[in-house]
Amino acid sequence: MTRWGMVIDLARCIGCNACTVACKMENGTPPDHYWAGVYTEEVGIFPDTKVTYVPALCNHCAEAPCVPVCPTGATHQRDDGIVLVDQGICIGCRACMMACPYNNRFYLRKRALKTGYYGERTAYEDLKWKLFTAGTVTKCTFCVHRVDKGLEPACVVTCPTDARIFGDLDDPESAPSVLIRKRDGKQPLPEMGTNPSVYYVE
Repeated sequence: MTRWGMVIDLARCIGCNACTVACKMENGTPPDHYWAGVYTEEVGIFPDTKVTYVPALCNHCAEAPCVPVCPTGATHQRDDGIVLVDQGICIGCRACMMACPYNNRFYLRKRALKTGYYGERTAYEDLKWKLFTAGTVTKCTFCVHRVDKGLEPACVVTCPTDARIFGDLDDPESAPSVLIRKRDGKQPLPEMGTNPSVYYVE
């Protein structure tokens, strides 16, 4: 079995937001939908301060709480662990958003697809936005369309510092598995019992 996952190396992340832009370009997500956002925090006391960056995305949890609460089965999990939303049967009830402890789901407002980022829609938006349905929930897909072709997610291949490492968590010799062991990888909010497929190392 394969269980796709990702390790994010916080020591390497420089907060450039290349992952955020790459995700936007690859998936054509509508306004206000940032599947690969980066949180920024200034820590310390002047003059000894620094800025820390924490990239975030859907954690594709092994025990995803968003799946059982979906009344239509729109939110579902593949055998390889990737959690997806079938917008064809999503009714926009947002139960999954309430169930997700990571706030990594986005509701696509009814009129969100009417105009483009800068007013009139472009050919790019016309093409990409065919994949979205107003009144439904969207989220990171681990770039499943790329993974199924043997490619890595767009955020991974774009990162200039190799801060994102993608691979099979069920393979003890995969790059993510080795990194998790060597550097004591941590899952976000482990107390929630969701068993995320995204780990962080420092």
